[in-house]
Amino acid sequence: MPHSPTPLVFRAASFVDVPELVELVESAYRGDSSRAGWTTEADLLDGRRTDPESIREMIEDPRCVLLVAERSGELVACCQLEQRDEHAYFGMFAVRPGLQGAGLGKEVIAEAERRAREAGAGEMRMTVIQVRAELIAFYERRGYVRTGRLSPFPYGDERFGLPKRGDLAFELLTKAL
Repeated sequence: MPHSPTPLVFRAASFVDVPELVELVESAYRGDSSRAGWTTEADLLDGRRTDPESIREMIEDPRCVLLVAERSGELVACCQLEQRDEHAYFGMFAVRPGLQGAGLGKEVIAEAERRAREAGAGEMRMTVIQVRAELIAFYERRGYVRTGRLSPFPYGDERFGLPKRGDLAFELLTKAL
């Protein structure tokens, strides 16, 4: 009988987690370390994906929960869950690159959706860089729908990274809860 992995433990992030959260998000999206997983944006963007100030702002925001997933005491994934009117926004989603593809992301999304429903949200929304076909397909398999509604990529704002191409935009994906 195969050994089942230790279950994930979910909690709200605290200020003590800030350095580790920055490292986790950066490792999942930027630079060579991100290439170990499949969520890398290294071919699209250079620069930072987040910084300590942005993480602290999320932790301080009363409408926002920065959800941390731990396994055996190790921080392995995170996501932002923010109440906005009658929907919840899902963002800052990261899974350690070496652990991607093992089902952790599905568990984190399911927990975020459960919490959003419990908080009264009727819909989950997220934005994804529209050229990230494999990532969009992952979300579609979880019930998210492409809306075709695009918002411009914030070229010139280094908080979002340094684009390597000129055709980036965010597409809104939604899922009824």
